[in-house]
Amino acid sequence: MSETESGGERSTTGDLDEQALFYHRYPKHGKLAIQATKPLGNQRDLALAYSPGVAAPCREIERDPSLAAVYTSRANLVAVVSNGTAVLGLGDIGPLASKPVMEGKAVLFKKFADIDVFDIEIDAREIDHICDVVAALEPTFGGINLEDIKSPECFEVEARLRERMAIPVFHDDQHGTAIIVAAAIRNGLMLAGKKLEDARIVTSGAGAAGIACLNLLVELGAKRENITCTDIEGVVYEGREKRMDRWMAVYAKKTDKRTLEEVIEGADVFLGLSAGGVLKPDYLKAMAAKPMIMALANPTPEIMPDLAREVRPDAMICTGRSDFPNQVNNVLCFPYIFRGALDCGATAITEGMKTAAVDAIASLAREEVSEVAAKAYGSETPVFGADYLIPAPFDPRLILKIAPAVAKAAEADGVATRPIVDMPAYIDRLNRFVFRSGLIMKPIFRIARDSGKRVIFSDGEDERVLRAAQVLLEEKLCAPILIGRPSVIASRLERHGLRIRPGEDFEVVNPEDDPRYRDYVDHYFAKVGRKGVNPDSARTIVRTNTTVIGAIAVSRGEADALICGLEGRFPHHVRDISQVLGAVEGVRKFAAMSILISQTGTKFFVDTYVQRDPSAEELAEMTMLAAAEIRRFGIDPKGALVSHSNFGSDDTASTRKMREAVAILRRLAPDTEVDGEMHGDAALSEATRQRIMPDSILKGEANLLIFPSLDAANITLNVVKTMTDSLHVGPILLGAASPAHVLTPSVTSRGIVNMAAIATAEAVQRGG
Repeated sequence: MSETESGGERSTTGDLDEQALFYHRYPKHGKLAIQATKPLGNQRDLALAYSPGVAAPCREIERDPSLAAVYTSRANLVAVVSNGTAVLGLGDIGPLASKPVMEGKAVLFKKFADIDVFDIEIDAREIDHICDVVAALEPTFGGINLEDIKSPECFEVEARLRERMAIPVFHDDQHGTAIIVAAAIRNGLMLAGKKLEDARIVTSGAGAAGIACLNLLVELGAKRENITCTDIEGVVYEGREKRMDRWMAVYAKKTDKRTLEEVIEGADVFLGLSAGGVLKPDYLKAMAAKPMIMALANPTPEIMPDLAREVRPDAMICTGRSDFPNQVNNVLCFPYIFRGALDCGATAITEGMKTAAVDAIASLAREEVSEVAAKAYGSETPVFGADYLIPAPFDPRLILKIAPAVAKAAEADGVATRPIVDMPAYIDRLNRFVFRSGLIMKPIFRIARDSGKRVIFSDGEDERVLRAAQVLLEEKLCAPILIGRPSVIASRLERHGLRIRPGEDFEVVNPEDDPRYRDYVDHYFAKVGRKGVNPDSARTIVRTNTTVIGAIAVSRGEADALICGLEGRFPHHVRDISQVLGAVEGVRKFAAMSILISQTGTKFFVDTYVQRDPSAEELAEMTMLAAAEIRRFGIDPKGALVSHSNFGSDDTASTRKMREAVAILRRLAPDTEVDGEMHGDAALSEATRQRIMPDSILKGEANLLIFPSLDAANITLNVVKTMTDSLHVGPILLGAASPAHVLTPSVTSRGIVNMAAIATAEAVQRGG
């Protein structure tokens, strides 16, 4: 199965293709780049990095080859190798055309497990040629991930390379799928009160993934005599000659039956890795009680889950799709298997290591989900059962469970050249990576999806909002409501080639002609009538101010969240929200938090847009609001109040208020990990901070930076964003009584989608 999510067939293929082409082309071609990890800012650096200094590590590695793991990046470098002969959904498209897929695989390795990858597409089709090319790469890499090589050649290629190479060689199409399938089947059979050694298994599909799944299940205890394999030619039986190979022949049965329909009677498990629709509803009636249906063809499963449940409500169903429970997705395991293998210097990936991964995935689904992990699943905490047999691909605990388990198994199997000595410290290092991986938006999208929350956009005529609305509808993230003139919205949708239509796909609020106008005026005047607004001006404002219109809709319960700010001044929008929606009880002032997501992690900045010169009390309040917001992302806040002073090294009005804010936080939020005042480098480096203040309660790297003024926060945000090429998410308005966010005029449609998802998730979690 693919390690990317598939939501099934859509009528928007053309739109998705266009967006994907743009994504791959801009702002830089492709998805990967090489980045130096050492400074190269002067002649001395150059002498150390290259000649003559580089000779020293070369001599050390010549003397002891294992030191390559110390002096080079080899121990964290994997090759994703393909000849493009079996690219998922595309077939034999050749090595060059497969390159975007391999770059995508490389990105997943980096994002999920911090593993560096070179994608290598080879023009080689014969087994000998492939093996010679890949084996020659061993000095460069710590591991080899074979990808999209057609069956049956892939079996022979992997087997030969495992014999020739002293580094892990892993064909993910085989073993990644097999590991997740085995974990799901183990848990499903447990729920059904059955044992693997007694289970009757029928498969549809006998390619690389199918055979690998059966091999692993046999390794785990399944009996070959209980397995019946079918493919496009029917049952794999003794004596069959067409489309046979020696790997399939292992599962050939002595039988007169020739079709899937004939052999599925009494089966406990159906394992499909073939084509959509091959498992007919009538076939299910003959299966055993509480059957497992692994319908893993993509994008159309062998049988759709809703159809299967009509016939067999007792069935447990897995697919390869993200829009159904129990998604079998290779990203559940391959990054973490390599993480564990690389970290212990494994020379191979053994059956014991694969079994350890199966155990870790299966047991993780049975564990009680922590509050942090629950963020990966949405508003409802998953409970082990028929709809939760395996963890979600974005469960942050996966790396913490699988990588250590694989490393331990490697040591037990005698293939670890650098066994993990301090396992708790190793797990702690993995834990720190989880929360700087830049995947923080994924839980937000999961919470928002299918919630049905209504988000109203005050700038509904803007092209960026229209494009964002189409994405939001396609991804089922919210129900957009657009404020604007219907004729203008319709003409701009047509001009930009967008598929969605006003009145059909989304609601439109026409500020020039809405039947609720008088009610809106009365509602608005009731809010601001004693704040300098008279009835005449109230009527004008409600006709012309789209932020006010959107805020009234939220206040009246006709929308769940507001997105505004693409035109006009930021403070004016904040004023309108404040007047109509007000603040959360107990909050004195709004604040704004911005998020920067970079290759090295995620940072939160406060206050970047609202309070110009906050007092100590206001700094403490915004810090507590920001910490609560950060926790919604499943992240523990680590706050640093930054200053030109380092723990009292200077004494000015600015530094005194930062110190006072820390004292207030100690009283009001003693459980929040925050300290200050401190320099920016002390906030981001524990080693630097320890030299200055060894007893600081802030541990590790701060992820929340609180600034003494709007000037300092906004300038820092924009400088860092530009220097690091970071994605800016926000600003997130903190303290409003209902979800409402003011964007900036420079925001992109992607930024609007992100903020709409955040607003929707906030509405879900508030229960509004």
